[in-house]
Amino acid sequence: MRYVRAETIHASAERVWQLLVDVEGWPSWSESMREITRLDDGPFAVGSRSRVTQPTGRPMEWTVTELEPLRNFTWTAGQPGMSFVAVHRIQDEGNHLRAELEFLVSGAMAWLARLIAGPRIRKYLDMEITGLKRAAENG
Repeated sequence: MRYVRAETIHASAERVWQLLVDVEGWPSWSESMREITRLDDGPFAVGSRSRVTQPTGRPMEWTVTELEPLRNFTWTAGQPGMSFVAVHRIQDEGNHLRAELEFLVSGAMAWLARLIAGPRIRKYLDMEITGLKRAAENG
């Protein structure tokens, strides 16, 4: 299962990147997040872990697996029978940015996630890209 949402954002790459890597600040601009707590200290980097609590579902621990400053970061989580990957990309296109959020679910139970949580995942991805755009352009 794979969902992707993209949006044109009229803000600097630095501004959008700062919003993305300040994961504890996400609840201030996305209604899809109740709370995010960093589980380690220091800069947001490969290996950084965070506990994410959303309005629906149980909290999940996410670990950064890839990070290219001002370009993208990927983090992963899992539970029995399912693996989750969330990719956050920004691309400078001259006078604006293209931001893209991608969410993938794989594993033996991915079909169940699609059936039960697919609409919610799409809704949350919409909230996140819309909130990111609003925060970047108005901040």
